[in-house]
Amino acid sequence: MRILVVEDERKIAEALKKGLEAEGFEVVLAATGEEGFFTLSTEPFDLMLLDLMLPGRDGKDILKTVRQKGFQLPILILTGRDTVADRVLGLDSGADGYLVKPFAFPELLARIRLLLRRGKQETEHLLKISDLEINLLAHHAIRAGQPLDLTAKEFDLLEYLLRHHGQIVSREMLAREVWQVLERSTPLDNVIDVNIARLRRKVDGPFETKLIRTIRGVGFVIREETDAN
Repeated sequence: MRILVVEDERKIAEALKKGLEAEGFEVVLAATGEEGFFTLSTEPFDLMLLDLMLPGRDGKDILKTVRQKGFQLPILILTGRDTVADRVLGLDSGADGYLVKPFAFPELLARIRLLLRRGKQETEHLLKISDLEINLLAHHAIRAGQPLDLTAKEFDLLEYLLRHHGQIVSREMLAREVWQVLERSTPLDNVIDVNIARLRRKVDGPFETKLIRTIRGVGFVIREETDAN
């Protein structure tokens, strides 16, 4: 499980990283809201811990942007603000939980595990974006009510993109996670590109709204926009 910690107080951030890594989590730190949003947009995460008092754009602004862009990972706010108005504003902006500093580390762990379990249950069988939906149990995909005729590899590829929707997925990530190959190669990159092209024809070809985008020189992303390349 990968956790993104967006916290500008270095001692707190390092303490969180040390404690969470001791519990088996992989932790990435970001010191500003902009850095946190960029990191979330380019790497896959299972949960984000977000401080509200950040330099530049504050945590509430970043939280709203993250939700507007379609990121659905659980987000737990960590803050010194303890008024009812602050808690309501944070939750209304899209947070899944609110923890006031100073907090006990065991309580933080309990909140994280609860959010991760809840997220897993909610996405256990169905993955959706816009009018596209795949059923993991039935192993079928539909868009706008129309079934999509996908090969097994295309289904796996679409599932991976949907699990990380809104995030840029590199060829290296696809090679490792979908093709189960630890080292990329030019032939494998070609295979990935061919499968992406076939998947786009089936998922996007007949529909006005395009979902799968190629980010040149970086990788691919699935998100709801009307200007897909």
